Amino acid sequence: MTQIIVLPHEELCPEGAVIEAEPGTSVCDALLQHDIEIEHACEKSCACTTCHVVIREGFNSLEPAEDLEEDMLDKAWGLEPNSRLSCQAIVKATPLVVEIPKYTINMAKEGKH
Repeated sequence: MTQIIVLPHEELCPEGAVIEAEPGTSVCDALLQHDIEIEHACEKSCACTTCHVVIREGFNSLEPAEDLEEDMLDKAWGLEPNSRLSCQAIVKATPLVVEIPKYTINMAKEGKH
């Protein structure tokens, strides 16, 4: 199991959390399995940005983002160099520190422009 430290998020995880994830699990699934209800409007199909996270530690242990994910991330609120879509970031053996941004853009709800 791999440790994921989730930094405090005002609504989803006010106290922060330390969770364990099976390598091969997406960060999104790991959060959901531990009752951290991160949005995932496109059902984890890499078609929105609602599950955007910033990997504060362990970013380089993840497989590089594919082109489709990079294209989606360009539309994410608060994009940073170590941003990922949590549905596409697969946990390996390296511990991660994850920050869930304060805001999200839900293109499924708000309509694509």
